[in-house]
Amino acid sequence: MAITVLMVKELRERTGAGMMDCKKALSETNGDMEAAIDLMRTSGAAKAAKKSGRIAAEGLVKVNVSTDGKTATILEVNSETDFVTKGDVFIGFVDALGELALKTTPANIEAFLAQTMENGDSLEKAREDIVASTGENVTIRRVATVNANDGVIGVYKHGERIAVLSVLEGGDEDLAKDIAMHIAASKPECISEDELSADILEREKAIFVEQARESGKPDNIIEKMIGGRMKKFINEVTLSGQAFVKDPDTTVGALVKSKGATIKSFVRFEVGEGIEKKEENFADEVMAQIKG
Repeated sequence: MAITVLMVKELRERTGAGMMDCKKALSETNGDMEAAIDLMRTSGAAKAAKKSGRIAAEGLVKVNVSTDGKTATILEVNSETDFVTKGDVFIGFVDALGELALKTTPANIEAFLAQTMENGDSLEKAREDIVASTGENVTIRRVATVNANDGVIGVYKHGERIAVLSVLEGGDEDLAKDIAMHIAASKPECISEDELSADILEREKAIFVEQARESGKPDNIIEKMIGGRMKKFINEVTLSGQAFVKDPDTTVGALVKSKGATIKSFVRFEVGEGIEKKEENFADEVMAQIKG
């Protein structure tokens, strides 16, 4: 049976797959549309396994908040290229995962991946279908749930790549959103000094000691220098010690205290952070996509 352009177009619209994949599936099933769809779904797992080793450092972050404003979820889904993140297929997949996360309020990514989609498919099956549709490796990287039964949740998104949830006890939604916005911009390690690990503090102190000794100053002066530098470092990496982005003359800690509030927790997701990207030039990237 002759495979027409209209047949390829219909299959592409129904599956979200590439034109050549659609044409191949129709050819192998002698133009049977439903059989072609089944064939493409069946081959999805094999394609996903083949692409699973490819680095996926682009993607989207998604935030969902319950109607009462007391529960929120945040997740990150990755793809290989920024181009895929702009497609309806990938966006729809991320939206569906966001709704599922809010419904199931998972404690961690392992608990989330054990859930099933609304149509009964496992998340792995749904992921494999997206891989088959986009032609890229797709990973459901991380998810978090926050609750504020006795407080307020602040939400801030910077485009589609950075999202923050802050939880305050006391204060209001405007303050919580301001704190979330500050976190998005300033990337604090934790809320306060007592949450910093001893390893981080010791490492920074060792660096400061070495730098001070190179100056040739006596030990008593070095000790004072180290104390000042450690205090500055702690303020730079802790949320309460950082200068508030909207008013650098006050710290975040002082701001929330003046409002009768306390910061209980926060979650900040930035697409691709911590993922080692493979450096390729544009020509190599185009050739790699052409070769599949």
